[in-house]
Amino acid sequence: MSSDSTPDGRDTIGRTDRRHAVIAADRVAALAATLDLDGVPGGGAALPPAWHWMFFNPAARRSELGPDGHPKRGGFLPDLGLPRRMWAGGRLTYHTPLPVGTKASRESEILDVVSKPGRSGRLAFVTVRHRISSGATLCIEEEQDLVFREAALPGAPGATPVFAPGDARWSEPFTPDPVLLFRYSALTENGHRIHYDQPYARTVEGYRDLVVHGPLIATLLHGLAARCGTGASLRGFTFRATAPLFVDRPFRLEATPSDSDGVLSLRARGPEGELAMRAEARFDD
Repeated sequence: MSSDSTPDGRDTIGRTDRRHAVIAADRVAALAATLDLDGVPGGGAALPPAWHWMFFNPAARRSELGPDGHPKRGGFLPDLGLPRRMWAGGRLTYHTPLPVGTKASRESEILDVVSKPGRSGRLAFVTVRHRISSGATLCIEEEQDLVFREAALPGAPGATPVFAPGDARWSEPFTPDPVLLFRYSALTENGHRIHYDQPYARTVEGYRDLVVHGPLIATLLHGLAARCGTGASLRGFTFRATAPLFVDRPFRLEATPSDSDGVLSLRARGPEGELAMRAEARFDD
């Protein structure tokens, strides 16, 4: 991999990376405890959907971290000169279970880089594809949408909230506490300071408080989908973050059947009714 790129990052399209990991049972048990779940998948059992986000993450040296706590850009991800980063959404296809205890590999490729002006300055969108395999068996395909933004301006107004519809068939409350955010950051090798450093989150990135991880919200929605899916196998999941959720502020995980057979519409509803994340789960017929 080359660290050189033009400012718009277009020359990094096609850049690849390959990583290996053992889907370790102790890490799986640690996430089950973090989420306060009763069942713990043991060796040979299927890794629950979205739990693969614990693995394949680089543990960068402290000297190689940027001021936000992420690894400095310019390695696999392009350096676009934009300091703020958000995982905005993604699309996942679950081909076959990834067994706990197995040796697995992840092949990653940058599919696209697009820059455009936004309300608060320049934005850049980077789409990354991951293919996760156990041996020669492809288990998970995923596309991640990453958004890079300019530094926050003091006093800049936030986005106008979109309110979630009120037609949920299933609705569960969830309250994220600081320990949960810390433990999830540790398990996913996520050093982004917005999740554990309150002064940084407020004064540098302009948030009202510690921010709940987008992947954590998506993981919780995966879990709700499994509980509402009447035992069918999850095959596809798409999600899009639309507004941040914050520590110690209860939100709701909601689901309702879609008009299409085998499809479930999901969302995370913030404490004021705002739509924080929308998602869709697709099951076997």
